[in-house]
Amino acid sequence: MKDFDYFNTLLVQNVGSKVRAIAPTITSSAAYGYENAEEAEAIFKGEVANPLYARVGNPTTAKLESIIAKMEGGLSSIATSSGMGALAMILTAYLKSEDDILCIGGFFGGTYTLVDETMKRFGVKSSFCGIDEFDHIEEKLQKGIQLVLIETVGNPSLELPNLPKIIELCNQYDTLIVIDNTVTPLTCRPLELGADIVIHSTTKAMSGHSSALGGVAIFRALKEKDKLHHTKYSHLHKIMEKMGKKALIAIAKKRAMRDIGMSPNAHGSFLTMLGLETLTLRLERVNNSIPIIVDTLAKELPNTITVSHPSMTSNPYHTRYVENFQKACGPIFTLDCQNKEVA
Repeated sequence: MKDFDYFNTLLVQNVGSKVRAIAPTITSSAAYGYENAEEAEAIFKGEVANPLYARVGNPTTAKLESIIAKMEGGLSSIATSSGMGALAMILTAYLKSEDDILCIGGFFGGTYTLVDETMKRFGVKSSFCGIDEFDHIEEKLQKGIQLVLIETVGNPSLELPNLPKIIELCNQYDTLIVIDNTVTPLTCRPLELGADIVIHSTTKAMSGHSSALGGVAIFRALKEKDKLHHTKYSHLHKIMEKMGKKALIAIAKKRAMRDIGMSPNAHGSFLTMLGLETLTLRLERVNNSIPIIVDTLAKELPNTITVSHPSMTSNPYHTRYVENFQKACGPIFTLDCQNKEVA
């Protein structure tokens, strides 16, 4: 999203409540009452969108989910207790024993252990490859893997993948692709490129003030002729038939959030919304400042320390930084000190 002013306007239109409060209201109730048995039944069946129980929905959190879904260009979103909670929700909701995940590029340590250790204990297989190993990626897709996982900016490798090409391959082979967009909110919108699900740790850039732990997953709409109709996703077809275009979010809510409960608290959702009010200002400052910072460090630090960021012309991903990421790929840079003594 190049027009940050649009998001600022969108955010202002989304804050508040039915009573016209200027700030988002905090609903801290764990449970909710019902007018009668018929209303309760309708809510439990999902026919009425009123709150059911705080584990599966909260009015304050629902406001946050609405804002982030519009921000990412998705149909809807689910907020979670952490970024790892968002990823765990997706993996446990969509995958079953003997399914296979392909992880492309570098990953946050928690993501690696979740995929390579925890999910393996439940029979879900995983493999890893580099971001430009397209022959290997296509070979795995041809074998019928169920899910591809990738970060928009590899953490901490700072590799920038060719997202359009990878997404195109996944769609060609009817394979679900999940993209972690934590480092590049607003500046990269994977759903517009054809991705299926985008996740964030809202703890980082979105909240921006280190006081609200959270995560979120954003979903596209189910299509009439959708890749998820493939037989390798047959365990999801019953929910898909019932929920229509909202099936992707329903799968996550019914198969993970309801049963495992990686739910955020209302106060954390409120704090995240406060952080979103300054997101565009902070991103603009980061995007303008990071090239200056890394160039200065490269000049001032001794030759034994190598500075790396895609904004540097010497970086192997500089072309993608300019062409695919509009010169905006987050505040992370690396210092290679060669050994512990130099560090």
